[in-house]
Formats: sequence, structure tokens, C-alpha cells
Amino acid sequence: PDRFFHKSDSIGQQAVVTVVSTNMGLLGDVMRHPSDFVPLLQVYMLSREARRLPQDPSFKFCYSILNRVSRSFAIVICNLRGEIRDAVCIFYLVLRALDTVEDDMALPDEKKLPLLLSFHTLCYDRGFSMDDCGTGDYKELMEKYPLVVDAFLKLSKPYQDVIVDITKRMGAGMHDFIEKDEVKTIKDYNLYCHYVAGLVGVGLSNLFAMSKLEDPKVFASPNLDDLSNSMGLFLQKTNIIRDYLEDIMEEPAPRMFWPREIWGKYAKELDEFKLGCNREKAVECLNHMVCNALSHATDALTYMSKLREKSVFAFCAIPQVMAIGTLAVCYNNGEVFERVVKLRKGLSAQLMVKTKSMEDVYRIFLVFARDIGSTAQTLQMKGSDPTVEDVLKAVDAIEEACEDGLKTMGLGGTMKAKNGAGAGAELDSQPPVPIVVRLFVLFFCVGYILYAWNADAVRVSYGVRPGAAGPMADMVHKLLSLPVLFYAVTVGILGKRIGSPEPDPIQPRRR
Repeated sequence: PDRFFHKSDSIGQQAVVTVVSTNMGLLGDVMRHPSDFVPLLQVYMLSREARRLPQDPSFKFCYSILNRVSRSFAIVICNLRGEIRDAVCIFYLVLRALDTVEDDMALPDEKKLPLLLSFHTLCYDRGFSMDDCGTGDYKELMEKYPLVVDAFLKLSKPYQDVIVDITKRMGAGMHDFIEKDEVKTIKDYNLYCHYVAGLVGVGLSNLFAMSKLEDPKVFASPNLDDLSNSMGLFLQKTNIIRDYLEDIMEEPAPRMFWPREIWGKYAKELDEFKLGCNREKAVECLNHMVCNALSHATDALTYMSKLREKSVFAFCAIPQVMAIGTLAVCYNNGEVFERVVKLRKGLSAQLMVKTKSMEDVYRIFLVFARDIGSTAQTLQMKGSDPTVEDVLKAVDAIEEACEDGLKTMGLGGTMKAKNGAGAGAELDSQPPVPIVVRLFVLFFCVGYILYAWNADAVRVSYGVRPGAAGPMADMVHKLLSLPVLFYAVTVGILGKRIGSPEPDPIQPRRR
């Protein structure tokens, strides 16, 4: 018993340390980027709204597990209007369950392969569940899958037909690729991404058409399938690039989807990129992978330009701007081989709340495409990267599509700033810190300064006995209060930002 409680206490202490360090890291980010505060607060409120569960037991479980397996998708799904919300939620969970079967490396192939081929039929089977598949929340999803089936059977038949059709096609594709040792060619890579993500785009287009929120003549047309496929491929390839280290370290055996046709030009084995001594070739291969992913960006822009309903637009556009942003932070970044590289939480929140129209999408794509282009130009001058010319061509295509789109909207493609200062002027000068953030900074900083300088009334209100910390601690607090005072004056009173200029995702810069 003693050993158990000691272990339990240790785990609890580690959990507290993790939570505190995470929150302190987020607080540090907000202090460095004060404009993140309001978007983070808005996203927090959206996530609270997404956690409000319906009364129906089956849908209650579905939305509860959705929030746990994908908080970001839960937010955009719950923002959808009308019956399409439930259809997309169930569509996501059915495919997530199928993906859990495919991803479980402990599940023997003799059980997994036939299950992938027949999984679409289980949408009608209230008795199906699995207790030996997945971990954590994914395991719970599989154990309580009858509740998903019950919710599925409450959808109208047109929605059911779309979900079953896509699940059948995806399961067959996953079955084919499990029997392959690796993804060898770029053609195989595109086909795999089509099965696991492109088909999702096709299915969503059909659901949008069924709901009548989007024009059925446009979104139910086979002519749109290529664009729908590119929407999925752009997201999937971004995830595959970002998750290199996580996938290569997976137990009991890694599952990698980087195609040999690309990585074979830079190494004999894909796991060589983990080693620091191979970092130069690893980054060259990474840039090649990013270049390949960027080829789908213009199709994604074309698809989004056809959307008309606001909640459907936000549902489709937010993941796409996150993807182009993630590619921008991954490009030429060796840290991809050391950790999972992601957008800063505050920047992600800004993108989520600012992506409201096609104009916003064009401007955000311009920002991140030009960030990639700027890095590529530096590599071009050094002559050190074999795919830099192709990257610049891809960036030029994205810029042209965005500027043409803005011209079509009557906004002009030159993106001149006010007073003719040039497109980058608003980035470099930066807007003032929002008043809500300034008030928050002043409240926090003034409170700390009063505490540090031994204002007895303030300390008593905090539940601290005056002088209890000792003279040395009081001296440290007084010294720390000086930079806090500087921060309060600079940010809280003057409204200026501290640190390097922070790009506003809505304002593109020139290369």
C-alpha cells in the first residue's frame, strides 16, 4: 500500500507540474504576443459551446467523444447549421473508428483486413463493438460504438447512403495499403491520401449538397470530385509531414507514408533523418515533401471560392488556413525531426476567429505562401536546396490565385497599404494592442507591483501575512516589479508590442 500511495503521489505531482508548465508556457506566449489574448478567449468560449451536449443519449455520447478525440474539429463541426451538423459528426466518428482499426498495430492482420472490408456494413449493426482496439478515448469509441450506430440510424437516408459509400471505399483502400510494405511512388502516395482524406472531401461535398446549404448542382457534381480530393490531400499531406517523428517512433512498429520516390533521393533508409548527422539531407527531403503538398493549394482555393453558406465555409476554410500555416512553419525547419512542429496556440486562435470570408482566406494564404517563398529565395541564393525552384513556382501559383481572387472581389491584387506605404507596411508597424488586452495587463501588473512593494492591505487581501516571506523574497519581488512596470507602461498604457514584429495573419507581405 505504501508503494502504491507513493507512486500515486508522484504521478499527481508530475501531473500538476505538467499542467502548471503548460499554462505558464501559454501565459508566456500571451505576454510576448498580447494580441493573442482575445482570440484565445474567443476560442475558449467556442470550445465551451462545443461541449454543450444534446439530451439524446446516443448523440450525447457522439458529441462528448468528438470533443475528446478532436477538440479543434468539434469546434468547427458544432458551428455548422441545421441537420448537417449531426450528419458530419457521425461521418467523422465512423471514419475515426475505421481509422482506429487501421492504425492499431497490435491488431493482427487476419482480423484487421476483413474488418476493413466489411466495416461499412457495421453502420447498421447495433450489436458491434470492440474491446481490443485502440487506446484511451479511441478505445472507448470502439467499446461504445453501438451508440454511434444508434445515432447513425437516426439520420435521414440520403446522409446514411453517403456515409456508408465513403466508408466502404475508404476501408477497401486501407485494406490494399496495409498489404504493402511501404509507399513507394508519388502515385501511391497520392492514392493513399485519396483513400484516407480525399474521399472525406468527396463525402463532405455530397453531404453539403444533400443538406441544400450548398448548391446541389455544384457540390453533387462529379466534376467537383477532383477539387474535393485536393482539399483532403492538402490536409493529409500536411499531417504526414508534420508527424514524421511521431510516426517513425510508433510502437510496436512504425507506419510511415513518406514515399520512397522522394525520400530515396536523400537517404538509404527513412529513419536516418532522425540522426543529427543527416540533418542537411533530412531538411532537403522535408522541403521536397512540402513542395509536393503545396501543389494542392490552388485547387483548395478554387473549392472554397464556391462555398456560399457561412458555417459550411468556416468548417472547410479553417483547417485549410491551418494547413498552409503549418507548412510554413515546417518548411526548411529541422525541428520537424526532433518534435511535432505546430503553429503557436495564439496564432491558431487568431486564424480560427479571423477566417470568416474568402477575402480572409486569400490574405492568409498570401502571408504564409510568401513566408515560404522568402525562405526559398534565401535558399536559392545559397544554391543549397534541389527543389527550391519548384517551391518558388508553387508559391507563385498560390500568389497568383489569391491576387486574382481579390481582384475578382474588387479588392485589387496589389495589396497596397494605406498612404501608399507598400504591402508590408501594416505588418512592420503593427496595430496597437487591443484595449481589452491592455486593461488585463494593467490589472495584472498593478496588482503585482502593489504586492511586491509590501502594500499590507493588498497582501492581506491575497491571504498573505505581511512580511511572511522574509526580506530576501521581498527584495526579489521588488526587483522583478521593475520589468513588470516597464511592461505595464509599454503594453498597458502605450499599447505597443514587445519583441519582434508579429505578422497579422490577415495582412500579407510582399516577397
